[in-house]
Amino acid sequence: MAGTKEIKNHIGSVQETRKITNAMYLIASTKLRRARAELDNTRPYFEALRSEIKRIFRTAEDVDSRYFYPQDDEPPLDGPYGCLVITADKGLAGSYNQNAIRRAQELLAQHPNTKLFVVGEYGRRFFAQRGIPIEHSFLYTAQNPTMARAREISALLLERYDRRELEKIYLVYSDMQNSASFEARSTRLLPFHRSDFASPTPERAITEPFEFLPSVTAVLDSMMPSYLSGFIYSALIDSFCCEQNARMTAMDNANQNAEELLSELGVRYNRVRQSAITQEITEVSAGARAQRQRKSRKGG
Repeated sequence: MAGTKEIKNHIGSVQETRKITNAMYLIASTKLRRARAELDNTRPYFEALRSEIKRIFRTAEDVDSRYFYPQDDEPPLDGPYGCLVITADKGLAGSYNQNAIRRAQELLAQHPNTKLFVVGEYGRRFFAQRGIPIEHSFLYTAQNPTMARAREISALLLERYDRRELEKIYLVYSDMQNSASFEARSTRLLPFHRSDFASPTPERAITEPFEFLPSVTAVLDSMMPSYLSGFIYSALIDSFCCEQNARMTAMDNANQNAEELLSELGVRYNRVRQSAITQEITEVSAGARAQRQRKSRKGG
């Protein structure tokens, strides 16, 4: 059985670990609040942009754009696919990274010719270690999602799409459903369906005709890159929020486990200490009894 010194050292080690996990919990909480605020500040612009795209489809139903499927049916697209995978730069975030990578692997299994575009050191390291080729790795941290980086990602993907190097582009990211849960999602970025911009409720009828210069297709094509950048930026922020939420949960569980372990070690320490005290008392009593017996024999 471990002695008091070993148990005391173990208690000290757990206490130091608890300080680290508690600090990581507080840091993740701060980052989560800041990221949510940034997302709330930018969301109105992209919601307005989406509304304008919906307005175009309400006023010009026969609009044609390379970013959208034809109006009637979906043609088979058998060329290479692209997949943008958003992961974290490190672990210690529960199942956050594994869920996103699992979604990407499912897409790779369905379409082996899928080309990977990866954000986050964890994803880069995972695919590299398994010999899975990465078409392009965005070598900036996933810890600081910005609109500028979203535009860089969007521009690269659009360039490949416009050159017909990619027939479809998918996005794998983590979506925060509420403050307590999140889900890894795989969604198609390009091409869009017109139904993606359908209004769930009837909107006010448009009585005045719109004039698009130079054409409705040109207007729509100029809007879609901004919308795509906003979608990617929202996914980066969403994933970052999910990462911090997952890390908070993992660190909170670690803190609770540390508390339980400290309680167990405290009980064990008290038992060992009490056992040592009892043994010392027994030894002193036995020595005193031996002295009394020796004296009594001498006196007799």
